[in-house]
Amino acid sequence: MNSVFAQDDFVFDKGVDKINVPIKVINNLIFMPIEVNGVELNFLLDTGVEEIVLFSLEDNPNVKFYNSEKINLRGLGSKESVEGLKTTNNILSIQGLKAMNQLVYVILDESFNLSSQIGIPVNGIIGYQFFKDNLVSINYAKKKLVVSKNNEANINKIRKKYNEIPITVEKHKPYLLANVFMDKEVSVKLLIDNGNSDSFWLFQNLSEDVKVPSKNFDDFLGKGFSGDIEGKRARVSKFAFDKYSFDNPIVAFPDSASVRSVRMVQNRMGSIGGGILKRFSVVFDYKNEKLYLKKNSDFGEPFTYNKSGLEIQHHGLQWVPETVKLETVPISVGTTYNSAGEKAKDNFKYKFSLKPIYEISNIRKNSPADLCGLEVGDVVVSINKTPVYNYSLEKINEMFKSEEEKWINLEIERNGQVMGFRFQLLDIL
Repeated sequence: MNSVFAQDDFVFDKGVDKINVPIKVINNLIFMPIEVNGVELNFLLDTGVEEIVLFSLEDNPNVKFYNSEKINLRGLGSKESVEGLKTTNNILSIQGLKAMNQLVYVILDESFNLSSQIGIPVNGIIGYQFFKDNLVSINYAKKKLVVSKNNEANINKIRKKYNEIPITVEKHKPYLLANVFMDKEVSVKLLIDNGNSDSFWLFQNLSEDVKVPSKNFDDFLGKGFSGDIEGKRARVSKFAFDKYSFDNPIVAFPDSASVRSVRMVQNRMGSIGGGILKRFSVVFDYKNEKLYLKKNSDFGEPFTYNKSGLEIQHHGLQWVPETVKLETVPISVGTTYNSAGEKAKDNFKYKFSLKPIYEISNIRKNSPADLCGLEVGDVVVSINKTPVYNYSLEKINEMFKSEEEKWINLEIERNGQVMGFRFQLLDIL
């Protein structure tokens, strides 16, 4: 995507120099509300993108766009491109912060849908435009985001509590230098990509020193603008940058087909993602090319992965009856009886609630889920005898990443028939 960055900055309203933005943190990713031309949408905050991109607008028909033209968009994924719109003169605002004359791309391909994978409505992605002028502070543990003016007074406050790390901002994206310990120590330049839920990625075939460890497995790594991203997962002995180091982290190696449309900056070898960043409170200072970090309570957490081999996504909603006890007021003292002379029982009625439907969207070959006979398209009914609608998508993913080699009992519906399956979460790395 080639864009002209003659866009207005995100500017604070008069008398405002700091705002707190409500966010959700799901699967190490950050989601926040932003109004686009007066309509509130839900955005993924992503340092790995330079453009503002919208999609999944079916439920928001009131969003108006001006000066639009059709274009083709390319990005991560194995497909060539997707059809979209390029629109100008858009207004973006968040309680006390506003940006005029914004360039926004709209993906028209309805198959590009993050909502079903995340479990909440997601309408867009924003990156560079949000970060470029102000200080953006993200507290992963407390799920708080603060935007403040980029001035010396605010920077000095941050320096007292945080560790300062130099970064570079190249082609509107932030990069840092790190070391990966494989057969030997390898210095790598990584995109800081908080829109990637993995710990970090390394690109294959860019350096003789970066090799996929022999103990690995093929996996679905996610979705990009241009389709599914496939690759391998493995452990490396250590990953380090500045004064921080991590033992036995899991690294993803996307295949060459998935990254062929990505415009690389010089010497880039991969990305550092939310699986690392969530272990800190983070402040981005693009203007001065600084990253500020402070460890949080998640810093020492072990690195886990989906041992089931299942990818599960939202597949609509269903009405589910729930019993609710009727509150009755006795009209006489003592025991009450019904017309048949029997002692009256407590009364209940049904209340119907909308609950999520989950289906299997991807199965890793030779994984426990694959070997037990589960299939893509199976609708999940229950997990370990609990109705699946009682779980959020994030909770299901956490269950599949258990450190322990637990047994999972899955009840599914296939072609109108309910079937039971059982598999064990085995660690193969």
